[in-house]
Amino acid sequence: MNLREQGARSSTSRCTPQARLAPTGTALCSLLPILVPMLAVTIGVPRHLPAQDDHIGIAIGATPPAVTIEDLDGRPVSLSEHVGKKPVVIEFWATWCPLCERLFPALEAAYRRHGAEVDFVVIAVAVNQSPRSIRRHLERHPLPFRVLWDTDGQAVRAFQAPSTSYVVALDRTGKVVYTGIGEEQDIESAVRRARGR
Repeated sequence: MNLREQGARSSTSRCTPQARLAPTGTALCSLLPILVPMLAVTIGVPRHLPAQDDHIGIAIGATPPAVTIEDLDGRPVSLSEHVGKKPVVIEFWATWCPLCERLFPALEAAYRRHGAEVDFVVIAVAVNQSPRSIRRHLERHPLPFRVLWDTDGQAVRAFQAPSTSYVVALDRTGKVVYTGIGEEQDIESAVRRARGR
C-alpha cells in the first residue's frame, strides 16, 4: 500500500479531503501527529519560561497605568492604594496554577521578612475560576496576602501579564524594578530591588 492509499484509509479530522487526495498532502496528514511535536522541539519552543527579569511583560522602569479591579466581594479596589505608596510585589495567580503553588513558599518567606515595609498583593486572573471558587480555595489554602479579582483583565493588560506566576515588583515611586515568571524566581532579590537595596 502506498502513502496515498494509506492516507485515504486513515481519515483524520485534522486533514481536509483535498489534502488526503494530494500526494504530498497524504504524507503530511499521516505524519502530522509525529511532525508537530518534533517541529516544536526542533525550533526550540520552551516547555516553560525561565525565571528572569527582562523582556517579560511590562518594561523595567515603566509606571503601570492606574486601574481599578475588585476584591473577592465585588467591591472596587484601585491598585493606586498600593502602587506609589511603598514598595509592592504583585503576583498574577490562579487556583489551578501549579507554578503559583510552587512559587508560594518563596513569596510567603519574603512576606514574613518584609511584609511590614512591602505590600504583597495577589491578583487572581479571571480564567477558569470565579470569586466564589477562589474563596473556597482560600478556605483550604489560605494566603497571607491581599487577594484581588481582575474580573475584566484590566490589571493583566496594564501589567502586560503573559501568564500566571508572573511577578512584578515596584519601588515606592511606582516604577517597575523586576518582572519574572515561573517557580524559580528569586523573590528575595525582587523585594530588595523594590526596597532600593
